[in-house]
Amino acid sequence: MNLLYPFIISFSMIFFAELGDKTQLLVLSFSTKNRAYKILIGVALGTFFSHGLAILFGSQLASFSHISFQFYLKLFTYFSFIFFGIIGFLPKKTNTNTSKKTSFFKVFSHLHLGTIGMIAISIIVGELGDKTFLASLGLGLEYPLYKFSLICGSIVGMVLSNLLAIFFGKFLSHYLKPSIISILSNIIFLVFGILGILGLFINFV
Repeated sequence: MNLLYPFIISFSMIFFAELGDKTQLLVLSFSTKNRAYKILIGVALGTFFSHGLAILFGSQLASFSHISFQFYLKLFTYFSFIFFGIIGFLPKKTNTNTSKKTSFFKVFSHLHLGTIGMIAISIIVGELGDKTFLASLGLGLEYPLYKFSLICGSIVGMVLSNLLAIFFGKFLSHYLKPSIISILSNIIFLVFGILGILGLFINFV
């Protein structure tokens, strides 16, 4: 049960945060010309290295014995969750983001990496500083002893989220508006941030 709980937390955060994300739009563009299993393997590999790095880094930071350092680091991370949750409710310039992503992938298309390698590297680079990357970092801080469960949960969350986009993209876009998915993702980040801050102060007192 101890291993399952961090897995579920990691899976839930990454799964909902990835829905409607720019990375998922990229996967959708690839799905028109490539087999689904190649795309999903690329997603899994990219997630393993990008989110895995964030989780390992967060776990390493949590190993510092100084109590004040851990407290303020976690406090900063949870406030970042709240910040991303609030920012998510603000209007976005989708055209700018989409054009940047498109040009980003055109660069990799000339390297002849293949579908798997191209998606994996794109996710590794594209996820740096993204809210899902930050979520993985925070999870590593919160559960430093369960790195394997967190990484597995993150990979499964990314793969299933993009699997839904590939096979049920039209259905989801018809019944679930992007705004609803975005609101759900933002609420999860807000709740996780608020609960984390409350837990910090309760334990500190």
